Formats: sequence, C-alpha cells, structure tokens
Amino acid sequence: MDRSANPHNTARFGLILALLAALGFSLKAVFVKLAYPYGVDAITLLALRMGFALPVFLWVGLHSRGSGDAIGRGDWLRLVVLGCLGYYGASILDFLGLQYISAGLERLILFTYPTLTILIGVFFQGKPFSRREGAALVLCYAGIGFAFAHDLAQGDARAVWVGGALVFASSISYALYLAGSAAMIGRLGALRFSALAMLVSSAVTLAHFAATHPFSAFVQPLPVYGWGAVMAIFATVVPVFAQSAAIRRIGAGRSALIGMVGPLLTIGFGWWLLGEGVSPAQLLGAALVVAGIFLVSRR
Repeated sequence: MDRSANPHNTARFGLILALLAALGFSLKAVFVKLAYPYGVDAITLLALRMGFALPVFLWVGLHSRGSGDAIGRGDWLRLVVLGCLGYYGASILDFLGLQYISAGLERLILFTYPTLTILIGVFFQGKPFSRREGAALVLCYAGIGFAFAHDLAQGDARAVWVGGALVFASSISYALYLAGSAAMIGRLGALRFSALAMLVSSAVTLAHFAATHPFSAFVQPLPVYGWGAVMAIFATVVPVFAQSAAIRRIGAGRSALIGMVGPLLTIGFGWWLLGEGVSPAQLLGAALVVAGIFLVSRR
C-alpha cells in the first residue's frame, strides 16, 4: 500500500525525516571540528563541502525545472541574494566561528535564528510582536548567556567572544535568508527553491575560493576529503531534503519542534567525539534555548 495513502504512516515517516534532518544538521559542527586539525582553512573546507554536494543539487534543480512558476529576472536576483545570505554567508561565518568556540556553543548560538527571524519580521516587515515571542527571546538569550559562561570558564575569553560573534552573525545571515525565502518557496516549491539556492551558494563559495586561493589549495590530506564528503552528504544533502520532505508531511511547526533536539545532539556528539566538556551551566543554557524555540514554534 502507498505510504502516502495512510495518514498515520505519512506522519510517522515525516517524524523520522525531521529527526534525520536534526541529526544531520547537529553533526555539521562536529565534522568541521574533526577536519580542522589537518590544517585546512574555513573557505577550503566549505568549498569541498559545497563541491561534493553540487552534483546532487544540480540534478535536483534540472529535474524540477518544469515544476512551479516560471523564474523571471527578478526571481533570479532574489535567488542570488538569498543564496549569498543562506548557505554561503551563513556557512562561511559559521565555519570561521568554529575555529574559536566549541561545537556545543556554536549550535546553541546558531539555533537563535527563529527568534532573529521574528525580529526581522517585526522591524522590517510590519509583523506584530507577542508576549510569547518576547518570553522566547528572554529564554533563548539567557540560555546563550549560560552557555557562554561555560565556554569562558574553559579557556581563552577573547576566542570565545570572537567565535561567538562570528556564529551570531551567521545566525543573522540565515535568519535573513529564511525571512526572504517564504514568498519564493510559495512560488517555486520547497524542493526546487532549496536546490536553486544551494546551487547559487555553491557557485559563490567556489568563486570565493578561486579568488583567494591557488588551485593547489585543494590538495589536502586524505581525511579532509573524507570529512568534506561526509559533511556534504550527511550534513548538507540529506538534512536539506529530509527537512523539506518532513515539512511537506507534518508541517513546518512540528518539524521545528523535532529539530529542537539539535543543540542537545551537538553537545552530546561534541562530548563523545571531540572531548568537549559538559557542565550544568551548558545544559541549563541548552534547556533555556530549547524552551524559547518551543514557545515560538507552537501554534
């Protein structure tokens, strides 16, 4: 029997896809941190990630070109801007920040993008601001404060502030991408838009690499290629499309709620694979951030 014909199976499969997306996104910071000891820099590692993922997004973009509305010149301009903000701008800032801070703190800071998306809507799109959203902001940034306290106690305070600022800038960039993408997703469809935005991001990333590095910089130790490929498949292609498919089956709200396990997964994997410390302050910070995102994700 077709899975889509059974609402229970559809919902269950949607939950599995949302968990898969959360797992993939939570592992990205861990993969980056595992690659850095081999001497690769942020833009080279990002170029490898996007280069390995490019064929998949190119295939999806070509396969879906007949679906949705036709793409006009203005649409292409918006796609370029959003692609630069999303998986290029947000990613390069994130990768740079991970040179300074732990994977756990990175994920908590990056996870503030839903609250930033709300603020963008309030200040620039005329959307209302509710008490629940205000409470969510207080919880999220209180949680970030506790997580910062954990990392500040572990080592170089300047590195924590620099890395935290870079990752917060990444979160702002991704929030701008989300705020600007809603109309495009409505016209083009989530799958087609994601593929096209990723193609733009890949092209800009590779252009950045070509402008700042000789081609020989692609010659890296074998483990760097391995982590780049793993990141492209399991922390880019799989979660991007799993998230789109989950939203289609169970809706954006439930998908976002399931995605809230991401920071906790990153903290756990950081402890297990990277040897990062876990303290009560960090766990309390994670709980507050998750609670804040829960408030803004509820219907």
